[in-house]
Amino acid sequence: MLPAFAPDLYRRGLDALTPSPAPDLPAVARDFAATFASTLNRNEETARGALMGEVDPHALIEALTSTQSAVETVVTVRDRVVEAYQDILRMPI
Repeated sequence: MLPAFAPDLYRRGLDALTPSPAPDLPAVARDFAATFASTLNRNEETARGALMGEVDPHALIEALTSTQSAVETVVTVRDRVVEAYQDILRMPI
């Protein structure tokens, strides 16, 4: 005799085995680029404000740190994409 919770466990097991849809890579790249651009624009406005004396130095330091982090992230992603492309080129036919 099966325990009462067996059908529920079976259904959950099937759900776990069902593949999830692949992410839409062009949309992910577009969102990533848009977020990067908006971060740079926002931080550039903060830097302009600091030059005009409208923004305190603490906000400028935060903007510079945020920009540095964003640029480092983009460089890391670019390096990984180039590495993956080179790995594909090295694959035997």
